[in-house]
Parts: sequence; C-alpha cells; structure tokens
Amino acid sequence: MSVPRCAWVGTDDLYIRYHDTEWGRPVTDDHRLFEKICLEGFQAGLSWITILRKREAFRAGFAGFDPMKVARFGDDDVARLLADPGIVRHEGKIRSTINNAARALEMIEEEGSLARYFWRWADPDETPPTGDVALTPESTALSKDLKRRGWTFVGPTTIYAFMQSMGLVNDHDAGCDVREECARERARVIPGFSR
Repeated sequence: MSVPRCAWVGTDDLYIRYHDTEWGRPVTDDHRLFEKICLEGFQAGLSWITILRKREAFRAGFAGFDPMKVARFGDDDVARLLADPGIVRHEGKIRSTINNAARALEMIEEEGSLARYFWRWADPDETPPTGDVALTPESTALSKDLKRRGWTFVGPTTIYAFMQSMGLVNDHDAGCDVREECARERARVIPGFSR
C-alpha cells in the first residue's frame, strides 16, 4: 500500500527520502539553516532535484557550509568552485554564498543565532495550503529584511521555499502522511522563538 505524500514528491527515491525525513521538519541548527538558504539561492531558475543531487558536492566545496569558513573565501576559492563540475557553477551565486556567510556571522552576533532570527518569522498557523503557493506576505517581508541586511539571492519566492523546507511553515498537503508529525515537531519548537 502506498504512503500518502505531498503531490510534488513523485517517484524519485531521493525526493521521497527528502520529503519523508527533511522537508517541512523544523530546523534550529544554524549550519543547516545557512546551508539551506544558500542552496535555495543556487536553486533559483533550476529544479530542486538538481540541487539535491549535487548537495554533497556543494557541502564539500563550501566547507560544510560553515559560515566562518565560507566568509573567508576569496578569489581562489571562487575559481576553484567555478571549476567544480559537481556543483552549479554560477559565479554570482557562488559570490552570493560568500557574501551571505559574512552577513550570517553579523546576524549571529546581533541576534545570538540564525535560528533566533529566522524562527521569529515562523507561521504558527497549521492550515494546509490551498493551490500552488510561491510566496506569502511573510516571505516577502523576510526577503526585504534580509536584503536590507545585505543578503543576496534571497527573493520572496526563494525565501518561501526556504521557509517551507525548514519548517517555518507547514505546507505538507492535508492528506500527507508526515503532516501531523511535522505539526507536533513545530509545536515544540515555535514557543521558544516567539516574536
């Protein structure tokens, strides 16, 4: 008997594992939050499965997405990454990741953690989405605030995908097998980060 999942999942085993174990589950780890916002920036204009298939190469190329290490990358690192066939070789997105690492360090200094900042934008509503939602007033406001802070490749659609994947919203379909589990996990996390 097949497990009911969100309509977007399809039959790719990698996508199924990602959906069942990661997508929409609340993340409070700063390294994972930084990695995901960077990967969402790389995904702009591409399919998420493309990025997911290259994720391990991205992790290797970007020092495990440790913002302290990535913020120190220079032109030699940019050249190294542009020559790496395992990742998406887009100079603007590579330089954006380096820039965003420096901005992440500033945010950690100011806020105490990335999680403390991002979870203030969480949607406590557990109403399943209706139709294709690509952005919301919250993702637009978060995008605007990040841009004000100097972040790049953080448009409202990219930020909404980040919010969905990190559990800042629960966009699992109403009949999805993991929707209620994600709701319970979010209920444990949200009170610690209320605005």
